[in-house]
Amino acid sequence: MAASVLSAVKTEAQIINNSMLEEDPNDNSATNEEEKIKPRWGPYHKGAKELAGLYSRGKRMQEIVCVCICITLMVMNLYFMALHFKFEKVTTIFLVALAGIFTADFASGLVHWAADTWGSVELPILGKNFIRPFREHHIDPTSITRHDFIETNGDNFMLTIPGLTYMTYHFCFKTNEEVQNYYYWFSYLYLLAIFVSLTNQIHKWSHTYFGLPRWVTLLQDLHIILPKRHHRIHHVSPHETYFCITTGWLNYPLEKLAFWTTLEWLIELVTGCRPRADDFKWAQKRE
Repeated sequence: MAASVLSAVKTEAQIINNSMLEEDPNDNSATNEEEKIKPRWGPYHKGAKELAGLYSRGKRMQEIVCVCICITLMVMNLYFMALHFKFEKVTTIFLVALAGIFTADFASGLVHWAADTWGSVELPILGKNFIRPFREHHIDPTSITRHDFIETNGDNFMLTIPGLTYMTYHFCFKTNEEVQNYYYWFSYLYLLAIFVSLTNQIHKWSHTYFGLPRWVTLLQDLHIILPKRHHRIHHVSPHETYFCITTGWLNYPLEKLAFWTTLEWLIELVTGCRPRADDFKWAQKRE
């Protein structure tokens, strides 16, 4: 199924000529002599090195704090979810939890598209802290495989904290009857939080071609989480499609609906801003 989806979006020639050869264990990302001198992709690209150097101690501390808070809230909420669980609700819980996974996939695409397409590394606060990793990732897709757990997941864990805090408040201060009335909603929120927090870890695995545990590759092969081959489509320059990176289930229908291109056309029409202008600027910083 994945192969048929790919063939409808990008050709093999486009993949080979316009994206980094990530699966090459020798890091031979150059496809011609010019690219050996002026790397088009990878850790030796001038722009990639400059962007990697902008990762700050303050950013690191923010990620550590967010990971600690998020994990604490997840454990607390899992306990409360188990405490209030009723078996007769299991079918509906499964359906709303599945809706949470679909929402996480769409949210990953929306955030990914926005950060890839608009804004600049020079923006105050947001630029270096949140847009910078997206610019680096397009020039050096395998950089994410060299990031540890904190750097990989800190921002996604941060996004889930408001929703998890909302759940914890209700479990701690509302009556059992009130909790039961909201249990389906909490099931949706909890699975949404789990998959949002894991999105960048799943994304990292989609760029890891060697040494993954068998259970991860099995989930990729079954397309329960984002497969490598599927995500490779996004990394075909100019990175204008397949933005959903949690499961990737919504990429093909959104592509067929021209969802992202229509949004970009409307925004450019209203604002005059060109999609991916900053992304293109960084890609041109070659030695």
